[in-house]
Amino acid sequence: MTPADATIRRVERADLLSVVRIERACFSDPWPYDAFERLLDEPAFLVAEHEAVVVGYVIADVTPNHGRDIGHVKDLAVHPEMRGVGIGRRLLRSALVRLRGAGAAVVRLEVRESNTVARSLYADEGFAPVRRVSNYYPDGEDALVLVVDLADWATGS
Repeated sequence: MTPADATIRRVERADLLSVVRIERACFSDPWPYDAFERLLDEPAFLVAEHEAVVVGYVIADVTPNHGRDIGHVKDLAVHPEMRGVGIGRRLLRSALVRLRGAGAAVVRLEVRESNTVARSLYADEGFAPVRRVSNYYPDGEDALVLVVDLADWATGS
């Protein structure tokens, strides 16, 4: 499979069970169903679909901030059996385009310090660490807060 084999589209309510299954397969402290339900209308709640099956998702929103609105990637996951082919990258890029269209100037996210695969993806897309949050995750692991300026991201600099 190649990333082009997946279709990226807006989430639909009917996708939520698949999204929750992926969440549970990917994370030790998964979000509950109702958390996803509350985020259905966010500008960048997208799913990746392959052969009519949801194989990944991203959720991101925008918060007004004195003319430099801030996008926030809240969650990004690809089913473990579908990793390594670029679906996560396509989801992230699609979300960044949507966030820019929704007025975000910068985008932030939190990532486990130990998640080297995700950190590499984010670095490739221009995200840079701005701070560490101690004990961010329920198991006590620290998070790194990463930020990308969408003007820089859009120009590839």
